[in-house]
Amino acid sequence: MPVKQPPAADRVYFHIKQAVLDRRYAGGTLLTEGELAEAVGVSRTPVREALLKLEVEGLIRLYPKKGALVLAVSAQEIADVVETRLLVEEFAVRRAVPAPHALLDRLEELVEQQRAQAEGGDLAAVAATDRCFHAEIVRNAGNEILARLYDQMRDRQLRMGVAVMHSQPDRIAKNIVEHTEILDAIRSGDVELAAERVRAHLSWVKVVVRGEAR
Repeated sequence: MPVKQPPAADRVYFHIKQAVLDRRYAGGTLLTEGELAEAVGVSRTPVREALLKLEVEGLIRLYPKKGALVLAVSAQEIADVVETRLLVEEFAVRRAVPAPHALLDRLEELVEQQRAQAEGGDLAAVAATDRCFHAEIVRNAGNEILARLYDQMRDRQLRMGVAVMHSQPDRIAKNIVEHTEILDAIRSGDVELAAERVRAHLSWVKVVVRGEAR
């Protein structure tokens, strides 16, 4: 029995969104309805529908009769996301100690997965696994409102993660080391050390915003 394809507008939406998140469509790229319709193999009507949805999500800006501009990640957006992450993640890691075995096993699995993806050079996968690592800790805090808030930032974090890895490839190895340090602190049962390592891990993003290196 043939597999039923998702609706045309959904196919276009996921095609564009994934390409924006992994930077195949970089910030500043102008996309036309015709090019997108040809790339996905659909008519222009579902393309318009998908673009409207992506504009609401803040990934593109529509210009009538010209196309859709992929919005670049601004320094202010990065700063806002980092500030929010610091508040949520420090709270969550404090709640994670003492950690259940299931959480420790899952975090260890994600660190190993990220290491393998980095060795394979798949930056988009590395960024996605990076998000999973932090999201697991947040979900473990048991606060559903915070978990939903954190999930709403997922797309922005993925774009930023891939952008930074392209501009600073040495951050990939540092990220994995810092994730291991966070995991070790959680495993040791030291609340203050775990919180300190989360703060240190996120602080480098602020440095990147200022155009410096750490």
